[in-house]
Amino acid sequence: MRGINDLPLFPLPLVLLPNEMLPLHIFEPRYRQMLKDVQLTNRIFGVTYFAAEGTVVERPEIGSLGCAAEVRDVQPMPDGRSNIITVGVARYRLEAYVETSEPYLVGEISFFEDDEEAAGVLQTLADEVFGLFIRVAQAAHDLSGERGQMPEIPQAEPQQLSFLIAAAFNLQPEVKYEFLEMRSTAERLERLREMLKETVGKVEESAKMTKIARTNGHSDKPIKLD
Repeated sequence: MRGINDLPLFPLPLVLLPNEMLPLHIFEPRYRQMLKDVQLTNRIFGVTYFAAEGTVVERPEIGSLGCAAEVRDVQPMPDGRSNIITVGVARYRLEAYVETSEPYLVGEISFFEDDEEAAGVLQTLADEVFGLFIRVAQAAHDLSGERGQMPEIPQAEPQQLSFLIAAAFNLQPEVKYEFLEMRSTAERLERLREMLKETVGKVEESAKMTKIARTNGHSDKPIKLD
């Protein structure tokens, strides 16, 4: 991302986090042009959270946060529309708008990362959060009724892990935006830990009850008769 000071902007009523995958359907002429342009350069544009409904504001305000999205795959359609797959790369703050002849918005942006924190503290938190997440994932797998072992989930480094797990929750955009603007990996992990603690017991109990229901209330253990 070095050397990138301006980005084509795609305002959307959603929040994209780093490392999160985002599929998009591109149909408006201005964003068709944007897609063509970024494919000829670095394949990157900015997704800025913008809830236009109920406001007279026509575009994201200066100071709004967003996430640079890298285009990973494009499936063009005969009529000019496209389905694309993007992945969040890095967070940015919108500093100003750049006047251009393009039909889409272009913003002057500044990227930012989390502040440096003690690696040992972060790893301890990350291990705890990852353990809780695996428990939730296993319970969700059991609830789905899928046969076989749950696919192995590799553990990422603390900052990346915090974004990946936040993206896995079906959070409201306003809450997700809070995760986007946090500059402390520890704060993000602590918030996730509390959310997972509230969730894990309920999901595991639901999985247990579902398993019992599938066996009509009978245990798999053999009944000994004297």
